[in-house]
Amino acid sequence: MTEGLKWTVNQVPKSSDSYLDLMSEENVAKANEFHKSFPQYSVTPLQKLSALASFLGVNNIFCKDESYRFGLNAFKVLGGSYAMGRYIAKELGKDISQLPYNVLSSEELRKEFGQATFFTATDGNHGRGVAWAAHRLGQKAVVRMPKGTTKTRFDNIAKEGAEVTIEEVNYDDCVRMAAAEAAKTPHGIIVQDTAWDGYEEIPSWIMQGYGTLVLEADHQMEEAGVRPTHVFVQAGVGSLAGAVVGYFANKYKENPPIMVVCEAGAADCLYRSACAKTGDLVNVTGDLATIMAGLACGEGNTIGWDILKNHVSVFASCPDWMSAKATRIYANPLGDDPKVISGESGSVPLGLVYTALHDADAADLKEALHLDADSNILVISTEGDTDPVRYREIVWDGLYGTSQSLSK
Repeated sequence: MTEGLKWTVNQVPKSSDSYLDLMSEENVAKANEFHKSFPQYSVTPLQKLSALASFLGVNNIFCKDESYRFGLNAFKVLGGSYAMGRYIAKELGKDISQLPYNVLSSEELRKEFGQATFFTATDGNHGRGVAWAAHRLGQKAVVRMPKGTTKTRFDNIAKEGAEVTIEEVNYDDCVRMAAAEAAKTPHGIIVQDTAWDGYEEIPSWIMQGYGTLVLEADHQMEEAGVRPTHVFVQAGVGSLAGAVVGYFANKYKENPPIMVVCEAGAADCLYRSACAKTGDLVNVTGDLATIMAGLACGEGNTIGWDILKNHVSVFASCPDWMSAKATRIYANPLGDDPKVISGESGSVPLGLVYTALHDADAADLKEALHLDADSNILVISTEGDTDPVRYREIVWDGLYGTSQSLSK
């Protein structure tokens, strides 16, 4: 059942690929060493879904489970913390390798650097990561959230000591609001993974920070004696997707995996950009109403897009039911497969994999992706139940069930 699913093979003209080196193994390893200095750091699990893979007729399905990241139930802290560390290092004329966590969080550093105010806009997870890192590094955080934000996501940020508000505008307008406030605040800085002309350094650091999760996943697959043939990753603005795709494009230059980007149908700016085939980004405006709150971004990251248009095979615009279905699949595993708690924005890559492999009317997508019995698939689950009420509505009550979707 492919109701609402749209996808396109990437035929966008290639660019000079000038941003690809941002995600080199060397740059990503540097970010990973920074994260390793945090006492909260541990490698998140790579869950092997063998029974599901057998059911769907492929060799392996691996899920990088970011619900364990730093006790924050989502991957986003990787980017915000690294960007903040890089910003402080640059202000002090030092290399980030000289500023591990115990130095960054020290009273000596506070005396040398002072205190900055880190502004950001968020649907939840990114702002929580920025607030968490600012709190532990003795810095300030101001977070603006779009309309429709749930109380749980708001409270998770407020308890980290940040100034946080829910505004009556969408995510992209919140980004502009936070950037304007940072510009007029002494020692204010915007920490956003959305890049635009003139604002590219910090987003590039955030992407490198995200590289920690894909470096871990790559090493975990190597330890299992497998390399990915297919990588499915979700996109909001495209920073995580650019990080994941960029890492594998660097690592496997001669024979990269087939890489697929999954977006929420209400905020599918990258899919629309791919359909346009001009090489330019196409923005999506309006309320961006979707259960995939973390993907409700209508304006793409220019750096991420440049990497994606050079290295992605297929862009997909995914309906809400596809995410909800995958959340239920993760929560109710087959055989001895581990249970994975995956929230609405975390689960959509598996939803697309399941649809392509299982549904007869998706046979053309399966063929386009060259999925077969030898496929080793990596999916990223970016968050756990970051909104526990919504998670229960999906898993217990069947919110956005298939039959509901068809009857709408």
